[in-house]
Amino acid sequence: MQRIGIVGIGNISGIYLKNLTGMFKDRVKVTAVTDFIPERADQAAAEYSLKSFRTTEELLNSPDVDIVLNITPPPYHYPVALAAVRAGKHVYNEKPFCVKREEAAEVLKAAAGTVRVGGAPDTFLGAGIQTCRKLLDDGWIGKPVAAAAFMMNHGPEHWHPNPEFFYKNGGGPMFDIGPYYLTALVSLLGPVVRVSGSAKKGFDERTITSEPRKGSVITVDVPTHLGGTLDFSCGAVGTIIMSFDVYAHTLPFIEIYGTEGSLRVPDPNTFGGPVSVSRFRSETWSEVPLLKKYSENSRGLGITDMAEAIGEGRPHRANGDLTSHVLEVMHGLHEASASDQYYPVKSSCDRPAPM
Repeated sequence: MQRIGIVGIGNISGIYLKNLTGMFKDRVKVTAVTDFIPERADQAAAEYSLKSFRTTEELLNSPDVDIVLNITPPPYHYPVALAAVRAGKHVYNEKPFCVKREEAAEVLKAAAGTVRVGGAPDTFLGAGIQTCRKLLDDGWIGKPVAAAAFMMNHGPEHWHPNPEFFYKNGGGPMFDIGPYYLTALVSLLGPVVRVSGSAKKGFDERTITSEPRKGSVITVDVPTHLGGTLDFSCGAVGTIIMSFDVYAHTLPFIEIYGTEGSLRVPDPNTFGGPVSVSRFRSETWSEVPLLKKYSENSRGLGITDMAEAIGEGRPHRANGDLTSHVLEVMHGLHEASASDQYYPVKSSCDRPAPM
């Protein structure tokens, strides 16, 4: 059984700790935690009977840690991951895999042939998108010809306790929520070969309305609305909108359109459903029962699959090639906007095996 050490005890750590020590406790073992605020690590360690380390270096050097779960803020994904693989540890990063493509490439190169690298999101392994994968593979809508993906809201400053990083380098709607949508699409349709896009900043400043920083003003440094097209290796053409500038809309999360019908994919930021299909010229949608496991919040499923894959000698699904490919696609959409040209995606990946 692989032993997991967690770096970063912040907003997302609670569900990881709960699931890895509960839902997946017979498949992995959490042994240690650390955080730059020692009290947070101490509190988590006391609650879950873990070892609390004062520094990341101490955790990386621990013989009781096999895999590092890196759930630090995005700017720290690269240095922690690189240090982990250089210490001989497998590493699983929260999204985005790294802020820069060059950083992701360096981590993958350092890990090659020695340790495993993986990363969030793992929602595509849940019952909802895995049911969609089976429907596609079984030919329910024929050959996919097009797809559409939409995530639009008015930003996280109304609920997140410290939302400033969402509007700084490595943030924005594409880098924050885009990984869920793009990972789902790549897992269903395969890699992306070319993108175009148009990105803009809707508001120069944002006012925080959540506690404890209510009333503080954020200077926005990144685009907050992006529309793009995605050309997939399978021949399908995708349309995507990611926005923190929209108050309300009626568009679906993801839909895939095939030669024999259409498939409605559930929110890729969740593990469950609903899943619906409309075939041929029907004007109605029929809900399909979920055909796979993990419809509840199963965050931690990706690193658990990675841990088991290490022991079984097989590829893990939420792997470094997938997460780094998604990272390049996100950068490519922004670069296409800045250059007024298509961006040819240089990386590729295999569709992860179905669960």
